[in-house]
Amino acid sequence: MRYHIDTIPVWDALKLNGECPLCALRRKVELMDVDRYLGASVMEPDTRLQVNEKGFCQRHQKLLTEKKNKLGHALMMHTYLKTTMKKTDAAFDAAINGAKGDAGTPVFKRMRGKGGGKEEILKAAQALRALSSTCILCDSIEDNMQRYTYTLLHLYQTDASFRKAFAASRGVCLKDAAGLMEMAAAEMSGSMLQDFITDLCNATRKSLVKLEGDLEGFTLKFDYRNADKPWGDSKDALERTVTKLRSWCIGEEPNPK
Repeated sequence: MRYHIDTIPVWDALKLNGECPLCALRRKVELMDVDRYLGASVMEPDTRLQVNEKGFCQRHQKLLTEKKNKLGHALMMHTYLKTTMKKTDAAFDAAINGAKGDAGTPVFKRMRGKGGGKEEILKAAQALRALSSTCILCDSIEDNMQRYTYTLLHLYQTDASFRKAFAASRGVCLKDAAGLMEMAAAEMSGSMLQDFITDLCNATRKSLVKLEGDLEGFTLKFDYRNADKPWGDSKDALERTVTKLRSWCIGEEPNPK
């Protein structure tokens, strides 16, 4: 698959010198998508159909609520609810019929694994779980991040200055390191692949080592004997460590205000 190349956002994210440029891009895409789904697109039939199919996960429901556009949020959720109810009705009916079938099966048959309706109940449970595990925003963000991951690799291969800047950066978070390795293995080969994987691993490893020292310094500041000791780079070490290990979720926004 080939992706649309948009190098400027990737360059800008790398220049932020954060723990992970892809985390910065992911957060930017996420906030833009939340605004888009609560904007004029609320009234677009195509958007409502897409939302009706997948809905929003817990995290993105919370972000939508924080935008304080309750009417737009409610309009989307109303049509999504009506669509979902048709699917839950089918699952509930199947579960009830399965339970009736199980109750009406002689005990000796159930003991031998014959008859009964537990299989129907389990299928209904799977259907309900599927209904509550999709998110149109998560899918949109993932699509965009695949494009940005590809663009980062493209820049590394075609722009010597980017290659140098990436090697000197803090690397990426562990989640995005995995994604970069997977795509690099598919898109690169030979010495270019070797150079990229080496730079990726070395930059990220160096950052992890520094974080360990910074985080230890942060914990030591809680000892009264170190009250006058300078913070150095340890003041936000906890937030940066979480970003590196689990992608950005706490601390200051990874993009400038």
